[in-house]
Amino acid sequence: MDRKKVPLNTITRDVKDLAAPTGNLYETVVILYKRANQIALAEKKELNKKLEDFKNDRDTMEEVFENREQIEISKFYERQPKPSLVAIEEFEEGELYYRMAGQDAPLGGPEKK
Repeated sequence: MDRKKVPLNTITRDVKDLAAPTGNLYETVVILYKRANQIALAEKKELNKKLEDFKNDRDTMEEVFENREQIEISKFYERQPKPSLVAIEEFEEGELYYRMAGQDAPLGGPEKK
């Protein structure tokens, strides 16, 4: 997923169009929730890994405010699109695979040729 084409703020969407692939709005919401949660956890894990390099047991208040690299890393992640917006964009582009419980074949995702 190219995050450059994901909007940084919320846009209005027609719920009928959003629910069309699954046929049920509530199923679509669950799919989007689960994907957004996956994205958020992955980003949090990545951010924590990067910030772990700056961790020091003897941090003073002055050191916390002076660490520009740490601040820049945090600002980078703050400017990223929200996980829910990324999940919606992936869903609309057909990039998500999902299946209902008890079914073997995935329902969503890119068309196979």
